[in-house]
Amino acid sequence: MPITTTGELVAGAAARRGAVAAFNVITLEHAEAIVEGAEAAQAPVILQISENAVKYHGGRLRPLARAAHETARAAAVPVALHLDHVHSPELLRQAAECGFSSAMFDAARLPYSENLAATRAAVTWAHGEGLWLEAELGQVGGKNGEAPLDAHAPGARTDPEEALAFVAATGVDALAVAVGTSHAMTSRDARIDHDLLSRLRTTVPVPLVLHGSSGVGDEELARAVAGGIAKVNIGTALNIAMTGAIREHLAQDERGVDPRACLARGRDAMAKTVTRLMSVLLAPAAEAA
Repeated sequence: MPITTTGELVAGAAARRGAVAAFNVITLEHAEAIVEGAEAAQAPVILQISENAVKYHGGRLRPLARAAHETARAAAVPVALHLDHVHSPELLRQAAECGFSSAMFDAARLPYSENLAATRAAVTWAHGEGLWLEAELGQVGGKNGEAPLDAHAPGARTDPEEALAFVAATGVDALAVAVGTSHAMTSRDARIDHDLLSRLRTTVPVPLVLHGSSGVGDEELARAVAGGIAKVNIGTALNIAMTGAIREHLAQDERGVDPRACLARGRDAMAKTVTRLMSVLLAPAAEAA
């Protein structure tokens, strides 16, 4: 099936009052598992590669991007490629040539005015290349000599009016909002500020994105989607599934040396996790219909 674009998948999800899942790719096994899980769910999906994953691969984007591209091209469901959490303008400028239809430029750690200027420049470049661009905005510090506050730090929240002004000034296509989640959570006890999410959905004219979704329980996640989240980023949940399955396999086969055996178990566990989480994201849209 031809590769689709992130913009099309997010717009389609928003139109049906659902959300499209965007899963982090670190290895080829991640990409294969994500596509397998999406095919089982019979739903479109986004393969996203973060700047951290690129660093893990020695700073080389193209090999992993090529693997993701070929995996997506062979899928039986619509798949898009997204470059996620990019801090480096140099890396951002590799997105188009490496087959991505979108990117998330992350300047949220900067004071508001610097975030706005950097994001506006990123949008100008991305739109010139035909790319869809996502940004992030939380409660940013930096006032009175204080350090900027990460958008997913405890207590950080996105202000609706500030978000409206930010979107208007930058021209971003989607906005990742801070409503109570945090990256790299291994427990699923994050509580979303649904009242704030409702105000953001009413105020902000572009699709909203939820980062740190691995830390959100199923009921909370479904409620967030029903409340207006159109793209859900998931990474740690796959890593938990993969490493758990590998540990279990190695405990059963302490003398085994073929990595394919344990990696296959890890890949299968990730695929099952993808299918299960996608069923949660699809539920609000099905109920609305």
